[in-house]
Amino acid sequence: MAARILLALCLCQITLNVQGQVFDVPHQDEAPTRTLLASTPKPQAVVLLFQGGGGLAGITDDGSVKSKHTFVRSLNLWAQYGIDAVLVDSPYNLGHTRSNLRGRQDHLNRVDEVVRFYKAKLNLPIWIFGHSMGSSTATYYANEFDSSGKKIAGIIIAGTISSAYLNQDVEIPVLGIHHQQDDCRVTPVSATSNIINGRSPKFISKLEIIEGGISEGGVCDSFAYHGFNQTEPELIKRAAQFILNQK
Repeated sequence: MAARILLALCLCQITLNVQGQVFDVPHQDEAPTRTLLASTPKPQAVVLLFQGGGGLAGITDDGSVKSKHTFVRSLNLWAQYGIDAVLVDSPYNLGHTRSNLRGRQDHLNRVDEVVRFYKAKLNLPIWIFGHSMGSSTATYYANEFDSSGKKIAGIIIAGTISSAYLNQDVEIPVLGIHHQQDDCRVTPVSATSNIINGRSPKFISKLEIIEGGISEGGVCDSFAYHGFNQTEPELIKRAAQFILNQK
């Protein structure tokens, strides 16, 4: 497996002086899954970031990123908490609310390959963090691949899409984050709160509501309240604290 892993051996500038390294995780004989690792000295955990929309981050060979998604804007913020952050791209459009391909076996297999790759590479607890449409990646993976936490330490969902759900047998810790003023029709606050409040009290679950920031553009866009525009530090802080509290 190791011999097949394609590494783009470049160090690149992302944002605010964060150094990132591109790793292409192979997928059978098809296009690999491209990832961008923003590492920190002596990390305590790894968070895999799956953005919303069509899931296309647009990580280039030199490590620059075309997307301006919340996870891209905040990629530099994880290091202060001792957490390695990995932006996960997709080689194809994963669709939107009416054509969501995140439950497709090919996509979930790619997620599993990324999980196993970074587990082997870093030997640290792995977390999956999905925003908006990406929340269905996190929940689908937990439902179908790791309900008992053999591979991942937990999941985080934010700006959750209303069609996302968790099976009752998912035991891993789950954090839900939502912006109080999220006006996107398909990502109401209830989409997150219902998942968290519907879990058994014997499982670790927490709901975090964020306020403040500004909203620009469409209400479902990344620079709206839905995308935690100008509240990114609080978003990452709450996610990071939850991760570190599970050690």
